[in-house]
Amino acid sequence: MNDLVIMKDRQAVTSSLQVAENFEKSHKHVLEAIDNKIQSAENSADYKKMFCEGTYQDTRGRNQKMYYMNRDGFTFIAMGFTGSKADTFKLKYIEAFNQMENEVKNGGFKVPSTMAEALRLAADQQEQIEAMKPKVNYFDQIMASKSLMITTTIAKDYGMSAKAFNDLLKKLKIQYKLGGIWYLYSEYQDNGWVSSSTRMIDGKPRTLTKWTQKGRVGLYNLLKAHDIVPMIEKLDVTTVTIGGK
Repeated sequence: MNDLVIMKDRQAVTSSLQVAENFEKSHKHVLEAIDNKIQSAENSADYKKMFCEGTYQDTRGRNQKMYYMNRDGFTFIAMGFTGSKADTFKLKYIEAFNQMENEVKNGGFKVPSTMAEALRLAADQQEQIEAMKPKVNYFDQIMASKSLMITTTIAKDYGMSAKAFNDLLKKLKIQYKLGGIWYLYSEYQDNGWVSSSTRMIDGKPRTLTKWTQKGRVGLYNLLKAHDIVPMIEKLDVTTVTIGGK
């Protein structure tokens, strides 16, 4: 929960990156929603108080646009997200905002009184911001491509062979093998996660299964719940840890 809301300029805020990741939205679409609010003629000045533009580095080291938003800004953006899962995350955000604001109000959050404390606070906040980014970068990569993807390609993202990745999904009760073909368990089979086709190879029919964009998002979330993350997240987290020493 602590990652959902951070302190920036003595105010509890979250980021467009966090909102996109938690609500399973494209970061591009979240940015567009915020830009439309800010650029609207009516109440534009009020919206500018809710959002603060910032930057982050993508996986290629390029600076990309993002927004920080306070509780009011988050409320305006999130009110359009529907569904039970969206409601769950809204409640978590509200709880996180309340917790952070109570800490400030009750003195749990110490305002720096010296330059050294201010620098340490800034460094801590930057680490929190950096920690937000890796998950979203990979998630944005998924959302940027609607193409079907074979298991081998996804496995490489996790530093595994296709066999090791398939065995992992079997161990986690996501799929099972029957007659040389992998099938999803009933819990996932009707979710639109895979697309299968049959080809004739050497005169014999062969079934080829590919993962859809929705399936790749589902795998990402399921594996993340078991602390299994793509290689780019492992690399970015290592970088943050070293930089924080």
